[in-house]
Amino acid sequence: MSALPTTASSQLETAFAEGGSEPTVEQVEQLLAALEAGSVRAASPGDDGQWRVHRWVKRGILAAFRLSETVEIDWPGGSVDKSLVPARRVTASDGIRLVPGGTAVRRGAHLAPGVVVMPPSYVNAGAHVGAGSMVDSHVLVGSCAQVGTGVHLSTAVQIGGVLEPVGARPVVVEDEVFVGAQCGLYEGVVVRRGAVLAPGVTLTAGTTIYDLVEQREVRGEVPSGAVVVPGARPARGDYAAVLGLSLYAPVIVKYRDSSTDAATALEESLR
Repeated sequence: MSALPTTASSQLETAFAEGGSEPTVEQVEQLLAALEAGSVRAASPGDDGQWRVHRWVKRGILAAFRLSETVEIDWPGGSVDKSLVPARRVTASDGIRLVPGGTAVRRGAHLAPGVVVMPPSYVNAGAHVGAGSMVDSHVLVGSCAQVGTGVHLSTAVQIGGVLEPVGARPVVVEDEVFVGAQCGLYEGVVVRRGAVLAPGVTLTAGTTIYDLVEQREVRGEVPSGAVVVPGARPARGDYAAVLGLSLYAPVIVKYRDSSTDAATALEESLR
């Protein structure tokens, strides 16, 4: 699809502005098409590198559900869904590889050229996946999640979605990030460019990450190039000490260099 002209984007923003009149089905269709084309996004980085939520986009996606009827969808095996946001039909002209076997990409989700989606996976409305990224088997890319270019989402990665409240930041995974198997990213956490998450890392915006390299604690985002592994720290109190209890504590053990780049070569062998 071609990019949405600036004037058309402005008109849509006005249509879904807070406190405005009820949008039309036609306006919702235009917004979903613009999201699929990547010409509008639920969130985007500013010049300062901070991610900004576009509340009007999320209001528009919510309007799509509100204005939809629940209908039977022509889909292999049958499907019942909201009429305005069923699974997308993908063609060779989209420039992506969507391997059959239980995968669905919902209307309003953007998959840039070069994206590979392995089965079974699900990409929800408002999500944005950048060029050349790999969505491996059993991966969920939740509503409005922002995934950059050259990202590898390994098997069973879960990226949480968010539509409400409309001002809530979605999960963001920036360019060239490697997310190991069975990682979970939720509640608006930001994974900065080039970071590597070892299998099993679970993060939210409130999770404390212990940086052994810089000897600091960080919350809300993974620094650029950081290599994060699951860890543990002793739980407080005499009772915890007696039982030897510990708490989950993700740890930055190093920052990415040429040796860790080799670990991500798996993506190229899968293409």
